[in-house]
Amino acid sequence: MPDYNCSCVFWFRQDLRLEDNPGLVAAAEEGSVLPIFIEDQDKGDEWSRGAASSVWLYHSLKSLNDQLNGSLRFFSGNPKTILINILKTYGAKTIIWNRLYDQRSINRDTKLKADLTARGYKIKTYNASLLWEPWDICKEDGTPYKVFTPFYRKGCLNGKTPRFPLTRPKLILAPNDKFCGFENLKSLKLLEERTWESKITDCWEIGEKAALRQFQLFIENGLNGYKEGRNFPIKSNVSRLSPHLHFGEISINKVWYEVKALFDNKKYKSRDIDHFLSELGWREFSFSLLYNNPDLPKTNLQKRFNNFPWASNKKHFDAWKHGRTGFPIVDAGMRQLYKTGYMHNRLRMIVGSFLVKNLLINWRDGQNWFWKCLVDADLANNSAGWQWIAGCGADAAPYFRIFNPITQGLKFDPEGRFIRHFVPEIASLPTKYIFSPFTAPNDVLLNSNVILGKDYPEPIIELQSSRLKALEAFTNTKN
Repeated sequence: MPDYNCSCVFWFRQDLRLEDNPGLVAAAEEGSVLPIFIEDQDKGDEWSRGAASSVWLYHSLKSLNDQLNGSLRFFSGNPKTILINILKTYGAKTIIWNRLYDQRSINRDTKLKADLTARGYKIKTYNASLLWEPWDICKEDGTPYKVFTPFYRKGCLNGKTPRFPLTRPKLILAPNDKFCGFENLKSLKLLEERTWESKITDCWEIGEKAALRQFQLFIENGLNGYKEGRNFPIKSNVSRLSPHLHFGEISINKVWYEVKALFDNKKYKSRDIDHFLSELGWREFSFSLLYNNPDLPKTNLQKRFNNFPWASNKKHFDAWKHGRTGFPIVDAGMRQLYKTGYMHNRLRMIVGSFLVKNLLINWRDGQNWFWKCLVDADLANNSAGWQWIAGCGADAAPYFRIFNPITQGLKFDPEGRFIRHFVPEIASLPTKYIFSPFTAPNDVLLNSNVILGKDYPEPIIELQSSRLKALEAFTNTKN
């Protein structure tokens, strides 16, 4: 009979990397390590992983398993049952994992830790996802920050120093076998909605090595000019690290310290570095909001929005989802989302504002659609972002700040290159009309082979009247 003994079980979750992985380093210090991944079948809530991010997870796990020479064990089912079976079978006394910060995971892990400790096992947990633990960044009175700037400048930058990155550990892996309910990756059924796979794999490289390459590519080609360039979707001044960070393919600590070190490099402007670091700070703020407000995905942080008269219009919502609103910059953003599983941050603000402030459709509906379609669908960032757009969140954009999709297109896609790429049916229109085809004279439309209502839709709403209606609704809500 094979020797199944090992010193420690390491449970991979949203930390799918070998470099700077605190839990994995601790596991290596215990002796021989059994690396596992569990697809939790007892999620029991609406925030089960979306189709696009499931595709990403599949390929990220495949990449990680390759790095581990096929030694990663996959399991599907109830984590408690699986862990107890593994610990008994392999004779391990210690299990290690890195922490998650949504309420469901916290509740599950707290109970798991208590149950396993009571059975005589040693449980160790670490932070591999954040620069600062949410409970460490508080005001002087011990309450959490509700405004980003003091959270970041005072709480983070003047608080505890983030830990320095750790080197990749030398692992002694437990014997490779198929005992104890071990499954193969395909049996986790992460690719059930196959329409997403080719879209994502055509647009992305996935895994730790790809994340490291993308980070270096951003440093070389995107960081210079970041502060201003990040607003233009056609430019390369975005890191595209969000899915890699979400799945833990790259360490936030590594990103933080390597970018921070560039302050001493005359090649880079301090304003670009500082602004990028503040964006990492916004990610920390989102996690703090979620940790301190577990109902963030569902509940308005500003209670006066509880009586907001949201509209219910399936026709408008479907047009928004599929990029058929008649406003090209909105449609380009929504098509980018559905084609690639990603949307540029400026466009997220534009399409979000259009949904909640022009169409008056509930921000939660937009959040749910993003959750299904984004490869970087993150409960903290997605929820905080949508509440910010809607004006009902912490430190949110004022409700009366309503983006005009025409002027936003003119400002951030001035040549119409992004629009032409994702809305090709109007690509031949002169730039003067590419942001609002409905203002083009008939002869211009005819010469461009564009028939409004056939090739491209007429606008589904009138901007000025919809803006006034939104402001009236907000005023009544305040009263």
